[in-house]
Amino acid sequence: MPSVRVQVASYNIHRGVGRDGRYNPGRILRVLQEVNADIVALQEVDFPGPHPHHFLTWLAAQLGMTAVGGPVRTSAAGTYGNALLTRYPVRNVRRWDLSVGRHEPRGALAADMLCQGAMIHVVTTHLGLWPTERPRQATKLLEGLHVTEEELTILMGDLNEWQLWGKSLRVLRKVFGAPVSPPTFPTAWPLLALDRIWVSPPRALFEVHTHQSRQSRTASDHLPVKAEIRFESVHGTGSVMREDYEPTPTSTGCGRSML
Repeated sequence: MPSVRVQVASYNIHRGVGRDGRYNPGRILRVLQEVNADIVALQEVDFPGPHPHHFLTWLAAQLGMTAVGGPVRTSAAGTYGNALLTRYPVRNVRRWDLSVGRHEPRGALAADMLCQGAMIHVVTTHLGLWPTERPRQATKLLEGLHVTEEELTILMGDLNEWQLWGKSLRVLRKVFGAPVSPPTFPTAWPLLALDRIWVSPPRALFEVHTHQSRQSRTASDHLPVKAEIRFESVHGTGSVMREDYEPTPTSTGCGRSML
């Protein structure tokens, strides 16, 4: 029975633009080095130019991690979306659209990872700004997941929900419970718990806290949120592991990224 003990974090990097209005990806890197998580969910990954994936490749190389990109908007100006960084082998990747009507495009990115002998499922998302769209996005998110008590599922991201009993949170609590969520926004005076880490089964979530340092209070308008997860897998890698997996355009290998 594999026992999983893993450090995870979620971080809205605000396109690499800090509180001073300067684009400085080096600060994002230094914050992630301070956080030192095994798996990181990133939101607002946005960088200009014809080859936007170079930033994610660079970040993964500096951290010694695998990068998986989840674009939600691509144009001639660049690419914008979510991403995952991990120290564990990636087995499967899925991306699905959470956009509602004419609101800003939103999406979810999920990856299955072989972690300490067990297959775990990691998901990141960034929900919309409008209260009317977030519950619909949360519902679509859950419809795209297969959550069971026997397997570890980690949901991380910026939910943009500042009301304690917001409708989108109530949707997600039906599956993930109601974990502690410290305030992460704004960095100058954190008041709102916009960035959250949810785990199924809920008992696997051991500790949650924000990472506050001189760098993290400057690099973005959000603080990173970090959690320790402890889980005993009943099945191990079992039937969900694909030994013949090879990186493809929809899933990445170590040191590569796809946006």
